[in-house]
Amino acid sequence: MNKGLIAAFALAFLYGCTSQPAKEETKAVVEERKPVPRDAGAPAAPPQAQPQPQPPAVVQPVAPTRVQVNPLKDPNNILSKRSVFFDYDKDTIKDEFRPMLQAHAKYMSENRSAKMLIQGNCDERGSREYNLALGQRRAEALKRVLALMGAAEAQMEAVSLGEEKPRCEDKTEECWALNRRGDLLHAGEF
Repeated sequence: MNKGLIAAFALAFLYGCTSQPAKEETKAVVEERKPVPRDAGAPAAPPQAQPQPQPPAVVQPVAPTRVQVNPLKDPNNILSKRSVFFDYDKDTIKDEFRPMLQAHAKYMSENRSAKMLIQGNCDERGSREYNLALGQRRAEALKRVLALMGAAEAQMEAVSLGEEKPRCEDKTEECWALNRRGDLLHAGEF
């Protein structure tokens, strides 16, 4: 390449650089402040306190929260048992059901606002009228025993469902035995 050509390019380059207007540089403005004189009677500002190290936090154990379980719905509580089973054509309460009835009577006596519906049931054998009467005798027998054990009679109502609410539909002795019963229902369940 030729020296003249290089010089021409250099001049063109310099000419191009000088043809743009120069930008003014902006400087940061520093504001000067003078200290404000303090009144002679004014108290001096306290010196800046150094942060003091905090002692480590003491962690206190938290007692676990106990969930209050409704004793009527707790499967481990005798109050969750609600049925008394009867022999064929009988309204006599068997001794095996007395602890359960005692627990229900105690619950009712400790909770005077509690209400209970006692339903007497029968198997399908016998006439409709006979089964309604037998179911009522069973419900009344349960109500009497609960009242003797401490529940208030005003808290309980005895009704007969006769054969209308079977637990089992088979035509066997085991099935009929499930249908010969009295059911204890607490308020909110009927």
